[in-house]
This record gives sequence, C-alpha cells and structure tokens, in this order.
Amino acid sequence: MFHVSNIVRTKGDPKIVEGGPSLKQPEDQLARALGWFSIGLGVVELFAPRRVTETLGMEGNETMVRAFGMREIMAGIMSLSVDKNKGLWARVGGDGVDAAALLSGLTSDNPKKGNVALALLMVGGIAMLDYRAAQETKPRRPPRDERRKLYPNRSGFPKGVEAVKGRAKQAVQHATAGVTS
Repeated sequence: MFHVSNIVRTKGDPKIVEGGPSLKQPEDQLARALGWFSIGLGVVELFAPRRVTETLGMEGNETMVRAFGMREIMAGIMSLSVDKNKGLWARVGGDGVDAAALLSGLTSDNPKKGNVALALLMVGGIAMLDYRAAQETKPRRPPRDERRKLYPNRSGFPKGVEAVKGRAKQAVQHATAGVTS
C-alpha cells in the first residue's frame, strides 16, 4: 500500500503501512489550518499587493497591504508553533485592524465597494474562527479558589528517608562483610 509519508523517508527507515487516528485535538487542527491560511494570505498580500488593492478599489494602499502580509505570515508561523495561542490572538487583533482598513474603502465613490463588503464579511467569519481557536487553545490553569497542593515534607521515598538510610547502611555492611572475609 502506498502512503504519502513514505516519499520523504530515507532508504533505511521503516515504511508506513497504515495510518492510525490522529493525536491532534480538534482545536489543534483548527489552529493549524488557520496558521496555514494566514501564511497563504500573507504571501498574497506581500507579493501581490496591487492585485489586492485593485480588487477592493483601494489603490494606493499597497504598502499597508504588504505590512499586513508580513503580519499575517508572522501570526501564521506563531499559530503553527508551540505558542499557537499567542499566534491566534495575534490573528484576532489583525482581524480588527483588517476590518478597520476595509471600512475605509466602503465609501460611496468606490466602484468596488461590493468587494469590500464581501471582504468584510469574510474577515468577520474568520475573526470568529480565530477567536474560537484562541479561546480553545489558551493555557489551562486551575480555578483561583482551588487550593494549591504543597508537599514540603515529601522526600520522594515512599517509606521515608530514614528507611532509605537504613537500607543503605545494611547494603554497605553487607558489602564490607564480603570484603573482610
């Protein structure tokens, strides 16, 4: 059976015969999808800003679109990292900035204001997904009213330090008894 993952394996590596269930939680999969989406959108904004501004009837804002592209790429990379929550919150903040920028193009003299309205709807939908993913991936902390468990008297030895010292003393005596005989 052919498995795509076998393409990148070296000659001596074992081959994957069958895949199993993913260990990724749904919120991790959403964060990953949003991260890749962010990188893709950022690349378009960074390398084709004129195309974006022409589509929205907002020509002259190419520098801003390039800056938004860099922000998207960085947020996407963070969303794919172990700090995915920070990347997702960066995306949420970016959605607000994007919406504000798009609102400036929603004027009566813009012949492409329908495209701007559609882009605003898309940003709103993505913002809801970003917010949901950020909420679901936030670090889990115990409730404030929960008492912290402190173990100042624990030694790490189930029968206590004295029992360990006694066993160690016996082992030394046993070892030295064999040497003196």
